[in-house]
Parts: sequence; C-alpha cells; structure tokens
Amino acid sequence: MDSGYLATPLIFLVQVIFGFYTLMVLLRFLLQLVRADFRNPVSRFVLTLTTPVLKPLRRYIPGYRGLDIASLLVAWLVKTVEIAIILLLSGAAGIAQAILWAIPALVSLVFMIFTFSIVIGVLLSWFQAGYSHPVAGVIHSLNAPILRQARRFVPVISGIDLAPLAAILALTVLKMLVMPILSKLVGMPNGLF
Repeated sequence: MDSGYLATPLIFLVQVIFGFYTLMVLLRFLLQLVRADFRNPVSRFVLTLTTPVLKPLRRYIPGYRGLDIASLLVAWLVKTVEIAIILLLSGAAGIAQAILWAIPALVSLVFMIFTFSIVIGVLLSWFQAGYSHPVAGVIHSLNAPILRQARRFVPVISGIDLAPLAAILALTVLKMLVMPILSKLVGMPNGLF
C-alpha cells in the first residue's frame, strides 16, 4: 500500500484539528483587540476552549498595551506544530521551516477571518432574525473597525451599504500584496498553507 494513501487523510485531520484550535486562539486575540462582549455565547465558547492553555501562560507572558501576547504565541506554536506534522507526513522534515512558515500562515488566516466575517455579516443582515443571533454580535464587533474605515470612503448609496464590498476588496488586494512578500521572506512556496 502506498504511503501517500494514509498520509492524505492524516494531513487532512491534522489541518482540521490544529487549524480549528489556531482559529479559536486567533479569534480570542482579535475579539479582545476589538473589545467584543465576552458575555456573548460565541465569545464564551472561544474563551472556554482557549483558557486552559492561555491561563497558565499568562503568568509568564504578560500582555503589552492591551495586546494578548500569550494568544499570539499559542497560535504561532499550534500552527508551527501543524506545519511540522504535515511536513513530516509529506516526507519533508524541517522544524526550522515550520517555525518560519507559521508566520505567513497566521497572517493569511487573519485575512481569511476578516473576509469571511464580513461575508457572514452581510448574509446575516438579509434576515431579520440574524440581528438577534449571538453570532451577529460577535461578527459586528469583529467587523466594526474595518467597516467604519470603509464607510469613510464609500458612503451608503440609495440605502445600499457598499462598505462591506469595499472592505472585502481592500482586504483581498492587501493580502495579494503582503502574502507573496512575507512568503518569500521566510522561503515558503506561495499558496502552500
């Protein structure tokens, strides 16, 4: 039996499990950054999943100017382990590569979080019940700083808010400009993670 036969599903499982936890830790960092309401059930879910790992680390890694450095460090470490396992399963060992490649992978994930949260916010706005859903509160908190900036340049036209579209376009262009440079700096092939 080919070794790639088992490697592919294992890589998928590693990406799902480690990717989910990285997402949760980054969401915690971003929600703290935008001062989201942590009484919200979605925010509480993120806190519940991340607190067991972050609480002990905070004794040794203090925050800096309101930034939760421990969350960033855990996200980087989890992404590093994910990439190292994927490289190992692919037959290409390299912990140094995994350490470096985790940085652009996290930056790409941040772009994805904001882009998808704007899309989800737009979809929720189409339904009256969407405004009262707990996800809507988290999405609104996360998107508010970006959409506030977009609305400075793109006003509401005939009752239609084009700021989410402008924000998605700006995020996409910024990602297209930042990611190739960042990937090249750390020697990561484009689009790998």
